[in-house]
Amino acid sequence: MIAASGEGIAMFELLKNASLLVQLVMLLLLIASVISWTMIFRKWITIKAASQHAYQFEQRFWSGGNLDQMYTDLTRADVEPTGMESVFVDGFQEFRRLEQKSNITPSEMLDGVHRVMRVALVRETDYLETTLPFLATVGSTSPYVGLFGTVWGIMNSFRSLGAVQQATIAHVAPGIAEALIATAMGLFAAIPAVIAYNRYSTQVERLLTRYEIFMEEFLSVIQRRATISTVK
Repeated sequence: MIAASGEGIAMFELLKNASLLVQLVMLLLLIASVISWTMIFRKWITIKAASQHAYQFEQRFWSGGNLDQMYTDLTRADVEPTGMESVFVDGFQEFRRLEQKSNITPSEMLDGVHRVMRVALVRETDYLETTLPFLATVGSTSPYVGLFGTVWGIMNSFRSLGAVQQATIAHVAPGIAEALIATAMGLFAAIPAVIAYNRYSTQVERLLTRYEIFMEEFLSVIQRRATISTVK
């Protein structure tokens, strides 16, 4: 415990005595790391909730229940429909609106419902992909920001060598140490962001694929209903 405390104090003194530019680099990387970790946990919660809601809605939709009643329940709920529910509500709402019109063909009705659902799908895509560009940016730029601090620290070490008659390890150690710390902080910020971006991008893509499959299947249901409604 005493040794760990001593190392912590030494590390703090090293950071405190680092050059201003290196301190700014470390602060920037620390802020980027904190923000990215916050976004990582929030995105995990968002994707998990969206997957659960999609599964629950699919179970309800394909249970053979009345679509009109399902639409009414979703629109009257206190929580605004999201995800697959939003695609269904917007599409079915447009279908009911077009169904009231006369002299409309099933093909025209189907095209109208499809356009509305595509808009809803784009909206859900934007929602699910929020913060992913930031994680990609942190993952790609943090190592270079840390490298910049590394180069600056090494430059300070060479400056200290040129200012003394006899060079010793004590003259170059602080600059090398702060350079290595900047590199480590750059990697600490970048690695989790890259892993999270790759993982969440794959999960979002799979979830959006489920939305698109449901949309096509729902269009088939709408087509059959539109044909029956037109015949009547």
